[in-house]
Amino acid sequence: MDLQKHHKPTFERIAPEKRERIIDAATREFANKGFENANMSAIAKKADVSVGSFYKYFENKQDLFLTVIQYSIKSMEDLLNVLAVSDEDILLKVEHILREIQRSSKENPILMKLYNGMTSENNPRFASQFAYEMESMTARIYRIAIEEGKKSGDVREDIDAAFAAFLMDNIFMSLQFSYSCDYYKERFRIYAGNDILDRDDFVVEQCLKFVKSALKK
Repeated sequence: MDLQKHHKPTFERIAPEKRERIIDAATREFANKGFENANMSAIAKKADVSVGSFYKYFENKQDLFLTVIQYSIKSMEDLLNVLAVSDEDILLKVEHILREIQRSSKENPILMKLYNGMTSENNPRFASQFAYEMESMTARIYRIAIEEGKKSGDVREDIDAAFAAFLMDNIFMSLQFSYSCDYYKERFRIYAGNDILDRDDFVVEQCLKFVKSALKK
């Protein structure tokens, strides 16, 4: 599914290194200050571009934010699209996702902090658009994977694919925050032990057992 682009065509014509500077500066500003308090002038300064140039690339701050979101989910989208059409057992697909969550959350915690901040942002006007940009792709792919599992006999027939996708995504989202956001890290330790952030294989193993008990006959 191709999401609507929120940047102007001029943004795609600039040098890749410059695009990356803008995306990185904007990601950090939004993650640290939230959408409402993020400042376009500060982002421009950190990206070493003029404020005037920003408005050649984006209509407004919301379009810049949504562009950042789309860039941030690109690697996960590529992985999930492959998994959705593969013939692998549903648990192998879930394992791939869990390990990618662990890798990406540890390597790019600022993106997870951005996501966490915007899911709690007090901005009802923005919430529906943000939810669509972030969740529509994963909802579709998880649902397809579960539906394909039902057809192959890999997943219980009495499972509702859409609702199961919702529950699975809640597990995945919680883990993303638990590896990257201070509050959720502490919460993770309280529930699972002080060394849980260093026990990646154990986390994957336990999640797979939980998912298996829900989806398998």
